[in-house]
Parts: sequence; C-alpha cells; structure tokens
Amino acid sequence: MTRSSSITRQTAETQITLSLNLDGSGQHEIDTGVGFFDHMLTLFARHGLFDLNVKAVGDLHVDSHHTVEDTGICLGRAINEALGNKAGITRYGSITLPMEETLATAAIDLSGRMWFVSQAEYPSEKIGEFDTELVEVFWSAVAANSLMNLHQVVHYGSNSHHIAEGLFKASARALRIAVTIDPRQSGVPSSKGTLTD
Repeated sequence: MTRSSSITRQTAETQITLSLNLDGSGQHEIDTGVGFFDHMLTLFARHGLFDLNVKAVGDLHVDSHHTVEDTGICLGRAINEALGNKAGITRYGSITLPMEETLATAAIDLSGRMWFVSQAEYPSEKIGEFDTELVEVFWSAVAANSLMNLHQVVHYGSNSHHIAEGLFKASARALRIAVTIDPRQSGVPSSKGTLTD
C-alpha cells in the first residue's frame, strides 16, 4: 500500500497544492517562486526518497514568509495524513550529517505530539534573497502540522547555505528512517496503543 497524501490550501496570502508519497524514489516537481526554497525542497525529496510535488503562488511582493510557512503547513499535514494510524513504522529517526564545513543533526519522533527545537546560528541574514530565519519558520510549521517531535542542532558551520542545506538533508534522512516500516513491528510502536492523540 502506498502511503500518500494531497493537500490544497488557499488563503488571501497563498495558494498551495502539494502531494507527497512517503514510499517514493525522490521524484519531484517544485515551484514556489522562491529559488533557494525550491532547492531545499528538492534536497528534501531526494534525500528522503519522497515523491513530492509542490506548486505555490504567494504574496512574494511582500516577502517569502507566507509562502515558506504555508508550504510547511501543507507538508506537515501531508506527512501526518500519509502516515495514517502509523502501524508498523519505525517511529524514531535521527542522523548527524556533514555538509562541507557544517555538521548538522536532526532527530524525529512521530509521536502524535508536536515539539520543535532548533539550535542553529547563521553567519548571514540572507542566502541570496532568502531570509535565513525562514528555515526555522518552515520546520516549525512542518513539526506542528505533522504532530512530530523535531530537534535540529547545528554543531558548527560557517556558511549559511551549507547550514540550511545540512538541516534539510538531515531532516529528510531522519524522517526517511522514522517512516520506514519495521518488519518486526506489529501494530503501533507505542505502549499507549496509539500515536494519533
């Protein structure tokens, strides 16, 4: 059974359609109007082996904030919906990943409860035209709407592009581990018997 979801979100600020297949191969079609963000979502799809299609039209004449945050909302909802009752999943995933001079860790628990911690500092406020603070905005929205615990730590790094890229790659690979079906796991991996409330 393919675990997939399609989400549509329309507000006065953005119009977004997003589809996600957790059991994909990294196929992607991304168009948010924000070049660096498209690059990061492409990395997320490729390193997570998720099939991901995103079309976002946002109020970029204001800035990229609404587009990035609302895409995170849609991705989080898609993850949660595609997981269903979470029977058989590994649940936890973590990885420490080198990206040139940067070392980044992402740790995930698909607990059905949201928590987000980010420990990352950027040497510059922008990567091209992209505000570096939007990396945290995006992942906070993903965590809140997928109902996951997500902890991100940048141990060190001196290049803002590499720091952001390290976090996207690490988070994708941690999620890839967490959503994997464990053949030894029967039912939901929780002593409560549920990961949905």
